[in-house]
Amino acid sequence: MEVISFNIEGLLAFQPRVFGDDRGYFFEPFNKKNFSEHLVGIDFVQDNESCSKKNVVRGLHFQKPPFAQGKLVRVVKGAVIDIAVDIRKNSATYGHYQRIELSEHNKTIFWIPEGFAHGFVALEDDTIFSYKCSNYYDQPSEDSILWNDKDLNIDWGVAQPIISDKDAIAQNFNTFNSPF
Repeated sequence: MEVISFNIEGLLAFQPRVFGDDRGYFFEPFNKKNFSEHLVGIDFVQDNESCSKKNVVRGLHFQKPPFAQGKLVRVVKGAVIDIAVDIRKNSATYGHYQRIELSEHNKTIFWIPEGFAHGFVALEDDTIFSYKCSNYYDQPSEDSILWNDKDLNIDWGVAQPIISDKDAIAQNFNTFNSPF
């Protein structure tokens, strides 16, 4: 498995070994032993999955401590542009974001630790997005930042996004007080 690091500390991408032949392919999207050397002390407690139409934007979501979550994300079917925004107040990259394409074809797996807001845009209809969480979902702890915040200036790469009512009224980054 190839491990890719980014300019924003803590974010990692994993490129698993895929074994393919004329019958199809096989790979391990998760093997605790293989990930444990890179994700020290992380214990995944919940798996989540969503299905999205093309141009659906979900995010930018996070959970506040003590229910903060790290997420190990991948695409089972279709493709997304995945976004992680650094919301750690003392980080040199506070307010910066990482953009990465995840797809059923590239099989890339993306690690987003606690202290990041997360979102994605589906590039194909019926995109299935799957992720492991390091903490349980806690509704009172959920929060979000406006997906198209002018200060973050995220290039989502979509002209006509489909946004939930909840995501459309999320807070602006310039008034956001990070709990991290």
